[in-house]
Amino acid sequence: MMSEFNPQNPLIVQGDHTVLVEVDNPLYVEARDALARFAELVKSPEHVHTYRVTPLSIWNACAVGENAESIVSTLGRFSKYPLPGHVAASVRDSAARYGCLQLRRRDADSLLLTARDLPLAEELAHQKTLAALLRSRLGPLDFDVAPAERGRLKHALIKLGFPTEDLAGYRAGEELPLALRRQALSGDTFAPRDYQREAAELFHAGGTERGGSGVIVLPCGAGKTIVGMACMALVRASTLILVTGVTAARQWRAELLNKTTLPEDAIGEYCGDTKEIRPVTIATYQILTHRRSKDADFTHFNLFDQRDWGLIVYDEVHLLPAPVFQITASLQARRRLGLTATLVREDGKEDEVFALIGPKKYDVPWKEMEKQGWIATAVCTEIRLPMDELRRMEYAVAEARHKFRIASENPGKLRIVRQLLERHGDVPVLIIGMYVEQVEGFARELGLPILTGATSQRRRDEAYTQFRRGEIRALVVSKIANFSVDLPDAAVAIQISGMFGSRQEEAQRLGRILRPKPGENQAHFYSIVSRDTVEQDFALKRQLFLCEQGYAYRIVTLDRPEELLPEPSTPVL
Repeated sequence: MMSEFNPQNPLIVQGDHTVLVEVDNPLYVEARDALARFAELVKSPEHVHTYRVTPLSIWNACAVGENAESIVSTLGRFSKYPLPGHVAASVRDSAARYGCLQLRRRDADSLLLTARDLPLAEELAHQKTLAALLRSRLGPLDFDVAPAERGRLKHALIKLGFPTEDLAGYRAGEELPLALRRQALSGDTFAPRDYQREAAELFHAGGTERGGSGVIVLPCGAGKTIVGMACMALVRASTLILVTGVTAARQWRAELLNKTTLPEDAIGEYCGDTKEIRPVTIATYQILTHRRSKDADFTHFNLFDQRDWGLIVYDEVHLLPAPVFQITASLQARRRLGLTATLVREDGKEDEVFALIGPKKYDVPWKEMEKQGWIATAVCTEIRLPMDELRRMEYAVAEARHKFRIASENPGKLRIVRQLLERHGDVPVLIIGMYVEQVEGFARELGLPILTGATSQRRRDEAYTQFRRGEIRALVVSKIANFSVDLPDAAVAIQISGMFGSRQEEAQRLGRILRPKPGENQAHFYSIVSRDTVEQDFALKRQLFLCEQGYAYRIVTLDRPEELLPEPSTPVL
């Protein structure tokens, strides 16, 4: 369906498969909601948002029931200009690839891969990369596949551009009576929010073979853990939960005890010195990827066979280590749920998440959650601070590989942090840095408690509890704060150094302050960088990520190392 020229419409569909969306348009909300089903949000600054239609985004849409004609119709219906013919053709081609291969269960010992037509079947038969994965050819369109090769086959096929519709079903797993409480043990009335319930139901799909594997994308602070527990309540089977660290494991345990009917002895921890295997077991990626040497087997991979798991939950799936991808390839008969704030992976393996964990089943833009009040409104400010003459000289003569750290550890940042602490004296603050020596120095100078990778878990738990109770006003933390740290009352984050231009890290750090807050529901995210250095160059990538998510981004430029910050009302660049 091609549209005529219609200047009142909000979309401009371009020949490079990007779609520009006017925010200040009466049809914006309707168009955005329709577009989000089959396009990836690239950036969302104030006035014009950019989406991209890719094969992977089309396949994700097809996995939840979209089809080519509805996608083409939507683009045409909301577009200002006639839809480029090659874009419509590309959409149809990508959509046609999803479902052209189906994997079903043949019997207890074999799976059946069926091609839609003979040319495709012949192409598969002559692919060298598939020779070891296809056991035999049963007919013109059918191939016999060993159940153990289910994941590896799907992975190989998506690399060839053919996503496989996996309808082979799942093992029921060991039964586990489990329900969500109507009132949490903490005394609070509890019920999943509408979007949390919807996400869980889309994942489960009524228990059919079309449900049971996939990824839920929600902003930090939007309650992904609750979505995970809601999925567990629908599956009602023994569950293995994989998390980024011990702190995240403790938080999952606390939430399960507080908001589900699980008794304490039903939940086990498998990390560090504790190796409990219970009906619900929480393990860290770190313990799973442990091995005694580079060539040795992974010590704890046998955990995946210790119980008849009916569900495996991958928390922060965008951080899933490569070895866990490998073992996941052999776990395709078990239901798999990925939870994340962003599907962006720094290694570019989004297609492997699709093939081995499952397609994206649910996604809500950050700014939409903010508008509904489910996460805090954030103001992002970059403060560009010059270095003094001595440090500028050290920077000038340093080798390229040392320049970033010299700029990151600019001593002048301490004075700016003092000012910000004074400005936000009535709210809890996180001061986050990448370099241990730097954060130790800040903690010492400011008289604040510090948490690093070397801090014992007991001390971390104590500090987090004190912070939540308001007994500690500010915490200095290393990059351990990037992942699954539950600090619901943090209203200000001050970033004194970061991991080059990592979008992933920026998402996690911003997420530390996005949980809903009483009153104005306002959060502040500051990033202090050394002016006219590679640190400022890398900060541009991080700035673009925040602007792409729709956050207002202010830049404050100081001309002298000793200059004070302007008052908040002062106009900035």
